[in-house]
Amino acid sequence: MSTRLPGPERRQSILKESQRLFAEKGFHGVSIDEIARAVSVSPAILYRHFDSKQALYDAVLQELSSQRESYVDAVVNSDANFEEVLIGMTEVFIRSIGENPNLLRIEMQSLLDGNPATSEFFENRWKSFADYINFSLNERLAYDLADREITILSASLMFQGMVREALLQKYLQPQDRLVDISLTELSRELVTLFLRAIGIYESRLAQKESNQIKSKYPVS
Repeated sequence: MSTRLPGPERRQSILKESQRLFAEKGFHGVSIDEIARAVSVSPAILYRHFDSKQALYDAVLQELSSQRESYVDAVVNSDANFEEVLIGMTEVFIRSIGENPNLLRIEMQSLLDGNPATSEFFENRWKSFADYINFSLNERLAYDLADREITILSASLMFQGMVREALLQKYLQPQDRLVDISLTELSRELVTLFLRAIGIYESRLAQKESNQIKSKYPVS
């Protein structure tokens, strides 16, 4: 016999178990009966809190998408350098996924399901990255550059793809292929590769690497 919980606590327990199940199986792979069993309530009680499975799924996505990371420290501690800010933001984002991999699982599942609530989830989870990269590149790229808007958009999507793929390898694979790489190393390497790809060679990390090479192989 399940313990009788106050309404708000019961609702939160339903959301918690639903998040886990939707992350593992997707929207279509989970039934209301399965969720009810996981929470130890009857389907009738579950329906008192959520009118339908879609309403429950929407609530799960909205709760996750509302957990937006704060990038204030990343900006404040970076002396406003594009590269260092992006590294700081990446570290914060990767850390949040490490603490709750269901964020990434739900993102993948909701995309595959084609659920209407997915757009808000994507918007809230990745918007800070897209906005910062778009703003920074808009300031750096020549205004007469051919296909300028497409270049900026493509660069933003490319970085998001790099981060997402690294997270898939680190947190959703049976074996962590990046187990020997620290959070800081991973963040810096992703940003370094990204800056090279878009042609920003004057970055602080690139300069540091160049100086290390020169000191190791001095020109006679």
